Amino acid sequence: MNYYSLHHKSPKSTFKNAVVQGLAKDRGIYFPDNIQQLPKEFIENISDYTNQEIAFTVIKQFVGDEITAEKLKEIVAKTVSFDFPLVKIDHNIASLELFHGPTMAFKDVGAKFMAQCLEYFNKDNDDEVTVLVATSGDTGGAVANGFLGAKGVNVVILYPSGKVSDIQEKQLTTLGQNITALEVDGVFDDCQEMVKTAFLDEEITKTLTSANSINVARWLPQMFYFFFAYKELHKKHKELVFSVPSGNFGNICAGIMAQKIGLPIKHFIASTNINDTVPNYLVDGVYIPKPSKATISNAMDVGNPSNFIRIQELFNNDLETLKNAFSSYSFTDDETRTTMKEIYKNAGYIADPHGAIGYLGLKKYGLKENEFGVFLETAHPVKFLDVVEDILPVKVEIPEQIKKIINNKKVAFKASSYQDLKDFLMK
Repeated sequence: MNYYSLHHKSPKSTFKNAVVQGLAKDRGIYFPDNIQQLPKEFIENISDYTNQEIAFTVIKQFVGDEITAEKLKEIVAKTVSFDFPLVKIDHNIASLELFHGPTMAFKDVGAKFMAQCLEYFNKDNDDEVTVLVATSGDTGGAVANGFLGAKGVNVVILYPSGKVSDIQEKQLTTLGQNITALEVDGVFDDCQEMVKTAFLDEEITKTLTSANSINVARWLPQMFYFFFAYKELHKKHKELVFSVPSGNFGNICAGIMAQKIGLPIKHFIASTNINDTVPNYLVDGVYIPKPSKATISNAMDVGNPSNFIRIQELFNNDLETLKNAFSSYSFTDDETRTTMKEIYKNAGYIADPHGAIGYLGLKKYGLKENEFGVFLETAHPVKFLDVVEDILPVKVEIPEQIKKIINNKKVAFKASSYQDLKDFLMK
């Protein structure tokens, strides 16, 4: 499998080089050169396969022969080693819980897969590689956990000061070993811009790779749980609609890729907070990135989502075709709070702010009688403990994964400009 830059000014790349480089030299993100449909028999008989078998079948065309089948199966088994349960919320809506992994966020899947791929590609290389990642919340913790102790890999995580939850910050700043956190004076978009600038800096770029969802090994494995949900729901004989809480749009983009390779999904909804760049684009046809605004659903506080260009590519940059299969709606913090209360009152279910926005997307879309809606619950409520307990009459139980780090001491370095990041990396 080859990959090309969506800026179309760099040579094509192998899967290995796309993973190791992260971003093409022309600053474009990589996209697969050839997308093959899965056999219809596989989709029709999906209930006969384990999650590991499904994941291997889904990902193998994108890896090609650059990782042996035996090793890829081993990587996949470690990646999907936890549960992905569907929880019924009402008669035609379910929550797909993606928070049962080590850092209790959906990004555990992509981070675990990418970490193992990069360690495999680096196994015979004595040179160390630095994984550079910007986070608006959960990415950093998942990447830190996924790469912790990886041979020949150092991880540097940039996060916006005061704009991640306390538990998220603990997951970024307390692990030590090969994990370093930089606390940036700014918003997530500033962190993301610093990362992108570093990849153009010839003085340091040779030793860098990215672990954001711009990296194909972070982005593509997110297809897995759309297949897992279909495996559980296809016998309902209803058309599936997925509502995905969206910030950088990597997760929903992976869902659309799953659809492109044969998964029968009728419609996708990108549910956002007040950072409404994409909802506005669908209305007026003009894509205008803008500075992000802080909300209680902080993992989606993104004003210029990197992966939306991939979604446009999947629909051949045709806005009308996109709008037939894809909707996007924006919701306020007040609407989010009200919906969290409504879900808890009606179903006894504790949704985090991001999941609540996913649920809101399904409600605004308006499911028809022959449709079944799934919203992605992307993080455990404990990740947003203060927000959840302030809104709902509950005391959230602290899971073991969080107990391990909650009392650890924060260690982070300050950064306010790209030069601060560069100076740190040059040391």
